[in-house]
Amino acid sequence: MKSYDAVIIGGGITGLCVANQLLKRKISTRILIVEKEKRLGAHTSGRNSGVMHAGLYYKPGTIKAKICTSGKKKLEQWIEERGLPINKCGKIVVPTRKELDSQLDILQERGQQNGALVEMWDRRQLKEFDSRISTASGRCLWSPNTSVIKPMKIVEALETELKERGVEFEMNVGSCKPNTSRNELELQNGMVISYGHVFNCSGLYADKIAHLFDVGLEFSLMPFKGLYWQLKQNCPIRPKCNVYPVPDLSVPFLGVHFTPSADIYPTISIGPTATLALGRENYDGLENIDPVLTAQNILTLADQYLSDRGNIRRYVKEQAFLHVFPLMIKEVKKLIPDIKETHIEKSDKVAIRPQLFNKKTKVLEDDFVCMNGENSTHVLNAISPAFTASFALADLIIDRSTLA
Repeated sequence: MKSYDAVIIGGGITGLCVANQLLKRKISTRILIVEKEKRLGAHTSGRNSGVMHAGLYYKPGTIKAKICTSGKKKLEQWIEERGLPINKCGKIVVPTRKELDSQLDILQERGQQNGALVEMWDRRQLKEFDSRISTASGRCLWSPNTSVIKPMKIVEALETELKERGVEFEMNVGSCKPNTSRNELELQNGMVISYGHVFNCSGLYADKIAHLFDVGLEFSLMPFKGLYWQLKQNCPIRPKCNVYPVPDLSVPFLGVHFTPSADIYPTISIGPTATLALGRENYDGLENIDPVLTAQNILTLADQYLSDRGNIRRYVKEQAFLHVFPLMIKEVKKLIPDIKETHIEKSDKVAIRPQLFNKKTKVLEDDFVCMNGENSTHVLNAISPAFTASFALADLIIDRSTLA
């Protein structure tokens, strides 16, 4: 039987960064990463928009607020040291209705408290920067430190470096069964391993894995599907930075936005939507539907809607159906009115956000959630800006474990 100081379940960005920081801090040397798929970053990590957030949105005092800016600096430095692609294009945040103007002040204050550089612009400044972007109130926010990266390039570089430093990988492992009294983990392939500590960084399956350790039983996953479109290459409109709407700060979604990729000739993505997915891997139509999970989540959302907890009615009204093309176009034109239907084509990118629902408080968890079990640490809600903050988040996860 093989023995490891640390076994990390999940080979996405969070799991890889935990392994990296365990080595960097000389806490563990015998590390195994167990991954469900044949390749790393196959789900949330490899399918996100690639936006590195500057820290505008997060309520001061939350974990997100504390580590987003510092985490971004660490990841950005790591990227630049390796010559990986990064587009330091910045971000414009505009109100799409006049009554949203006051939210700009809240975002500016949050950003400043969180250590982010943010400027309030008037209509003249916006027009000088990009005359096609619209603001309903005459004001907008400029975030110069928002960047865009290529997530899979980072995942692949981390994989290579970790292998060179002796980290082992067990791929294509669909399930595992812990024996917490013996500190053993039985993998689907029949392999049994001994561990000092388990880090559950399994994203879309984090709640299921945690429940095997009798941790986080009050939580369940509510997956939301993010569809993307993109501007055709011959489209005359090419926004040179991220263009975001002012979000509803009471729900954990930022709205459909424009994002230029980190390629030499950037692809301009539009999205993602935030529609309830019918399963943890329900990327395409009726593929990979989980009837039990779907029924549970539909009933939960119905209850949320009737009581209007977490401003869920506004989410349903404004975001739940943006996967319908005409509705998406309507929202996009509020950001850049000159956009036409003929300028847009469907992207093959589809993502699923592993959103956590708290069954006790009956709310969607907006902050990172990390819980300990016996010789185990479970990352239950590693949603945006988890990629941006990945190195800082990994340190926080390790610090909360018994290994630190």
